[in-house]
Amino acid sequence: MEYDNMPTSSNIEDRRGQRGGAVGAGGLGLGAIVVIFAISYFTGISPQVLISGAEMMGVGQQQSAPTQTTPVDPNDPARVFLSKVVGGTEAVWSEVLPAQTGVRYEPATLVIYDGATRSGCGGAQSAMGPFYCPIDKKVYLDTSFFRDMQTKFGGGGDFAYSYVVAHEIGHHVQDLLGILDKVDNYKQRVSQTQANAASVRVELQADCLAGVWANHANEKWKILQPGDIEKALATAQAIGDDRLQTASRGYAVPDSFTHGSSAQRQKWLTAGLKSGDIKDCDTFSN
Repeated sequence: MEYDNMPTSSNIEDRRGQRGGAVGAGGLGLGAIVVIFAISYFTGISPQVLISGAEMMGVGQQQSAPTQTTPVDPNDPARVFLSKVVGGTEAVWSEVLPAQTGVRYEPATLVIYDGATRSGCGGAQSAMGPFYCPIDKKVYLDTSFFRDMQTKFGGGGDFAYSYVVAHEIGHHVQDLLGILDKVDNYKQRVSQTQANAASVRVELQADCLAGVWANHANEKWKILQPGDIEKALATAQAIGDDRLQTASRGYAVPDSFTHGSSAQRQKWLTAGLKSGDIKDCDTFSN
């Protein structure tokens, strides 16, 4: 992937090397638990994982400010790369979103961290993987996930990494369009199986929106190089619910899917890549 020509974003919050400094111990309060379950609806992250992270970070209790223990290098390759990818999403969506939907694009912030940090949705930890928090409008990414992509999820590569970031920014686009609120309200009125199916539609649409971004980014800056799309599709395949569930327990349970099968994720990423049009990302009707 060629990313040098993309603009650089200033909406990067680099928390690597920080110590959380949480004070106090004990269980979470009722209010914190309610918030965590609400965020689970938005993000598709297991409530158990969110609760574990929140307890670790001392959510709902008195906290001290994070302490910087390691100086941040502004020329760190991961930071430079992610600043370019986020800058590319901002430039594309600032044009495409109002042109195609009439909605103004408001940039999200990418938080880079290592191990654990705090988010508006509670404690964040690397086990969660990358996620978007609609409360504070930030994407959270532990860069160790890129190492996991190299060893577990399709082999990685710059465009595959960009796809992961663009997918989370896709959730931000859904948030701006009011889709996350509508789905959350729906999920609170239906069965768990129906709620899971709605989560799948949200995630597949974010895959498609990542493809829409890549389509326009390639038009503007010629970012795609031979093999890039194949690597991104390999990642989409590797993180399909059927693939992950089979790898972890030997079989898959479709009613429990929250992100979509490998085939579905590849299908919708490809749809966005081919058309570059948000209207072709209607996963709720197709």
